Amino acid sequence: MQIRAEQLAAALAKGLRPLYVIHGDEPLLAQEAADAVRAAARAAGCSERTVHTVAGGHFDWAGLLGDAGALSLFAERRLIEIRIPSGKPGKDGSEALQRYVEQLGADDVTLVMLPRLDRTQLGSAWFGALDGAGLAVRVDPVERRALPVWIAQRLAQHGLRVEDGEAGQQALAFFADRVEGNLLAAHQEITKLALLHAPADPRGAPAVLAREQIEAAVLDVARYDVFRLGEAVLAGDAARALRMLDGLQAEGEAAVLVHWTLADDLRGLQRVHAAMQQGRPLPMALREARVWGLKEKLFERVLPRLDSATLATLVDAAHACDGIVKGLRDPRWPDDPWAALQQLVLMTLAAVAPKSGVPALAAAARPPAARQ
Repeated sequence: MQIRAEQLAAALAKGLRPLYVIHGDEPLLAQEAADAVRAAARAAGCSERTVHTVAGGHFDWAGLLGDAGALSLFAERRLIEIRIPSGKPGKDGSEALQRYVEQLGADDVTLVMLPRLDRTQLGSAWFGALDGAGLAVRVDPVERRALPVWIAQRLAQHGLRVEDGEAGQQALAFFADRVEGNLLAAHQEITKLALLHAPADPRGAPAVLAREQIEAAVLDVARYDVFRLGEAVLAGDAARALRMLDGLQAEGEAAVLVHWTLADDLRGLQRVHAAMQQGRPLPMALREARVWGLKEKLFERVLPRLDSATLATLVDAAHACDGIVKGLRDPRWPDDPWAALQQLVLMTLAAVAPKSGVPALAAAARPPAARQ
């Protein structure tokens, strides 16, 4: 049975299961979920804990099975942790995990820690066995649009809140901009604010944080995922897209990879648009182009604003930018790879955003040569 991380507390309150699987790539939330399972196991009498980390291709799976089947010398119940950082146990591991599930007892509690799993891994026999024997907890990252609410909830846990109205929303937006993509840092900044501005009476009304207090305390610790840049561009969020581009450059990300993600989205838009022109329904065209998740919703939103000529212009621009980031020169484009990437981002934003949303970017929709 699979649940989301926020549902784990309620599930633990109903009773302890023999096996828990936590999978996801958000370290803070995965750690908190694991800590919740450990605390529940200790409360249920699991006073002994053993940890098995699967590293490399020569892990002793027989040793794990033997340890799991052995009786504890010091405790009636044990917590057995199995950590698979790669998410790929291999053939021997797959068979061992399925055998492990078959011999699960009522006394011990098993906690399996995994990274984010792809569709193939989620459909594997070993994961199916784990999922069927216990509870699988999916740890999803906090999306940028949900981050202000997440921050407000975490502040409330420390007896803090922002001002009412627009001022408070601006403070949360500022906070989110500074910690985007780095929940561990967000947690640290919230803890710091709690130490600096804790309410006099923890049981009383929450202490109100002014934006100036947040700005003075919160560092710029945002970390940007190159694959989220395209989402910001397709969403028409110019400020966030340009901020992410600057952040990726400052973090030393490869310009070639940044270009690939942008160009892949533009080629995808062109393929889906062409399929629709041939009479295919939008859902079918998206599936054929292998567009899933949030990108699927963004494609659905921007495709009605694009025509074949605009898409051809954008794909040609991506081709020219490809040469720039690989060291070639084009008289129509800046020589600096990051300046060229910024130009490509601006052109795409001007094309996909509502016409009333980014009037200042309208000129960027034209090829560089047309503006000289």
